[in-house]
Amino acid sequence: MFFFIGGIQPKTVLVDKQPRSCPACGHVGVYQKRVDHYVSLFFIPLFPVKRGTPFLMCEKCNTILDEHGARMDFEQTRGENRCPSCGRTVGRDFVFCPYCGKAL
Repeated sequence: MFFFIGGIQPKTVLVDKQPRSCPACGHVGVYQKRVDHYVSLFFIPLFPVKRGTPFLMCEKCNTILDEHGARMDFEQTRGENRCPSCGRTVGRDFVFCPYCGKAL
């Protein structure tokens, strides 16, 4: 019997290696990244299928910014309740983010 394991998986790629400073925490470790989707075979990405939009992400506090350095508003763009600091999905009844501890 033969099994074929494949599909499409996301992969975060580094677009620009020039570090920038984070407006939230001041750490100089904000890099421009992009989430591309790859066709994979046995969990090994083979070739890109779709390129994502570039964004900036802080390595220390995980703040996600758009290309111009402004914080991305996930609640308007995706219709989900997300933390403005770390970008993770949180419940609507939370006052503080359970992942990073910042006020919502």
